[in-house]
Amino acid sequence: MATMTFFGAAQEVTGSCYLLESEGLGKILMECGMHQGGDTVDRMQREKFDFNPKKIDAVVLSHAHLDHSGMLPRLINQGYDGPIYCTHATADLLRIMLKDSTNLYLRDLERENVKRRRRGDKLLRAEYDMNDVTQVLSQCVGLDYEEKQTLGSTGTLTFYDAGHILGSAIVQIDIKERDHPKRLVFSGDLGKRDAVLMNDPEALSHADLLVMESTYGDREHRTEMDTLKELEQILHETWQRGGNVMIPSFAVGRTQELLYYIGCLHQQGKLDNWQVFLDSPMAIEVTHVYDKWIELLDEKDTLNLDINHKAPLEAFLPNLFLAVTPEDSIAINKITKGALIIAGSGMCNGGRICHHFKQRIWNNRNTLIFVGFQARGTIGRSLVDGAKRIKLFGEPFVVKSRIETLGGFSAHAGQSGLVRWASRFKPTPRIVLVHGEPEAQEMLADKLYKDHQIRVEIPSKHDSLVF
Repeated sequence: MATMTFFGAAQEVTGSCYLLESEGLGKILMECGMHQGGDTVDRMQREKFDFNPKKIDAVVLSHAHLDHSGMLPRLINQGYDGPIYCTHATADLLRIMLKDSTNLYLRDLERENVKRRRRGDKLLRAEYDMNDVTQVLSQCVGLDYEEKQTLGSTGTLTFYDAGHILGSAIVQIDIKERDHPKRLVFSGDLGKRDAVLMNDPEALSHADLLVMESTYGDREHRTEMDTLKELEQILHETWQRGGNVMIPSFAVGRTQELLYYIGCLHQQGKLDNWQVFLDSPMAIEVTHVYDKWIELLDEKDTLNLDINHKAPLEAFLPNLFLAVTPEDSIAINKITKGALIIAGSGMCNGGRICHHFKQRIWNNRNTLIFVGFQARGTIGRSLVDGAKRIKLFGEPFVVKSRIETLGGFSAHAGQSGLVRWASRFKPTPRIVLVHGEPEAQEMLADKLYKDHQIRVEIPSKHDSLVF
């Protein structure tokens, strides 16, 4: 008997974590994600694993985004010593993302302890540190797409291209219990069809249990061409106002696609004379990883790049400035107009983008463009929802910048893409929706039933199912 328990991203978008258990398989942790939004130090004090990390036999990771991988160092700190299966490119990205995330956490913890020391309060202990990150990386086992890996005594793991970010995978686990085969397919985060740089998600056709993300189950994305035209118009209007543009962007995936899109505008002579700044050391490192694994990307897009150049994505946009040091970032503040700033974090819950907000969000000549999902509880979500004031670094700021959202840049499939992908499975498997807010999940469930008479389940946190 195989069971699956949902410990995260159940009726929410972040914190993916699911436990698969079977006699011949053992205990397999699928994803080990971090919740995003709010204060990291406070969150780490409150969050606990609802299982014993020492009892886990293997971890299977669909991709490197922190809401799927960010708790791995803590899992190691609490005693997990088994393999972490992921694609080779995901392992490369984890090296960058987990180090950056842990550095930020330890820095914030140090600041909190300075305040506590002054008040005479008990100091907080780090829940994990850089040694745990090093150990995570040593336990990673990289796999190619479609390579088969044994799990337990009777299981087999296979990754397929999910088309979401570099190295992202659809997870297929085949189990044999008492000579009876069962197949679980987990979508991970599914990319859009025809997304820039990424291949289309692999179309699978058989599963007994299908666990599928539903982030954008309630909406569609604009086409790539329409989105590029919209970006061009927003940039041109801001240029005419004599303003600057701020784009909060995730370091993995979204930033690289943005560089490509802005490069297209430059190549077409439609970029005005913007100075483009990539103000994220992590995104710069990730871009170099994309260059390394460029053969995994979509050929129709990489044909436009100078593959012989050691950094083809950067070469595609000659007027790009890479802001690596804090001094580089601070220098951008001196530019009064014509600066197009791409900086993390993608949901504005920290990072250099908040410093740029402090300098510019109160000015109505400027524009803030959101290009990715904004989870509840984040500054980004507040701004998308129309907040007129926000708090940054403990100070209130009035919001006067123009706020724009470009859904077409999303790395997730929209509603029709999710429906199309799920409906290809024949016969229809048992389908469970995860990694989505309740409203999006309900709308996707209604659409699947209306169009294909497919019924789905929407588990809550800690729910278990037997299949």
